This record gives sequence, structure tokens and C-alpha cells, in this order.
Amino acid sequence: MAKIVNYISEAFEELKSNVTWPAWAEVQSLTIIVAVFSVLFALATWGVDEFFAKALAGFFNWLKA
Repeated sequence: MAKIVNYISEAFEELKSNVTWPAWAEVQSLTIIVAVFSVLFALATWGVDEFFAKALAGFFNWLKA
């Protein structure tokens, strides 16, 4: 148990002293960029899914006829 506590305390110390944290403005702008690209990627994935769903439905309807 002492090893785990020591590991956690050393990890927090390293986060405080050795990590260079970005400025708050940079964090905000990068968060907005990630959110926008996530929405765009989700819309693109939805569009491809809809296209293939309609293409497969048309193909199977063609096979039934």
C-alpha cells in the first residue's frame, strides 16, 4: 500500500513541477476546434451510413423484384 501512495504522490509532484501546462485561452480555442471537428466527423459518418443504408435497401429491393 505504501508503494501505491508513494507512486501517486510522486505523480502529482511531477504534474506540478515538470509539466508545462497550456494557457487557458489556448485550452479554450483547442477545445472549440476539437468540438467542431467532432461534430463534422459525426455528420460525415452519419452521411456515409445513410448512403450505404439506402444503397443496400435499393439493392435488396432490386433483388426482390
